[in-house]
Amino acid sequence: MSTGADAVKLMKQQVGKAAADRVQSGSIVGLGTGSTTAYAIQYLGDRIKSGDLKDIKGIPTSFQASVLAKQYGIPLTTLDEVDRIHIAIDGADEVDPQKQLIKGGGAAHTREKVVDGLAELFIVVVDRSKLVERLGSTFPVPIEVLPMAVTPVMRALEKLGGKPELRMGVKKDGPVITDQGNMVLDVTFANISNPAELEKTLNNIPGVLENGIFVDLANVILIGEIQDGQPIVREM
Repeated sequence: MSTGADAVKLMKQQVGKAAADRVQSGSIVGLGTGSTTAYAIQYLGDRIKSGDLKDIKGIPTSFQASVLAKQYGIPLTTLDEVDRIHIAIDGADEVDPQKQLIKGGGAAHTREKVVDGLAELFIVVVDRSKLVERLGSTFPVPIEVLPMAVTPVMRALEKLGGKPELRMGVKKDGPVITDQGNMVLDVTFANISNPAELEKTLNNIPGVLENGIFVDLANVILIGEIQDGQPIVREM
């Protein structure tokens, strides 16, 4: 592993830890998906083991988050059992200066939006490479679609000026299937001038379950950076 990769890993660990440090005893915690959030889950487990954190319960946003939580000794609960989520920690694929996000690189954005949207405090953990001036500049918008509706949804997206591509599996023949049993379209838009409007328009297409534009949900953005060879965490 090169020093560059080491630095990125260290940066992700630091920002994950910074988020985990903000969780208080007695909290219901939304556990996001992805490599940076995985470190936050690990550090939450460390805090529970050391006795520093007591009586927390996690609500996972994906199979990955659920497996990690069990591995690190975080008790899990469900949305049926709780009446509030105090804090959610999750990553993002893009963050703009208004704290709007694109998520869904791991195909978990539907459950993430449910959990992150319910949280009283939603902390986003990213490394510097995820910051963009305008959403959609480096990352397509992931859309979760019912399998029977993929073709008509693709046509509707093309009419909106999008270029949809069915997300295919890696080390799996055929398309990616979400935890809900649906497919994912990654849609490239030349220009997303109004994320809030696009989010609604996309979700209004019959057969679309949810899309990866997260508008006005993020409260705190923690950014991992390397300065003089050292990882630091700053808040946007």
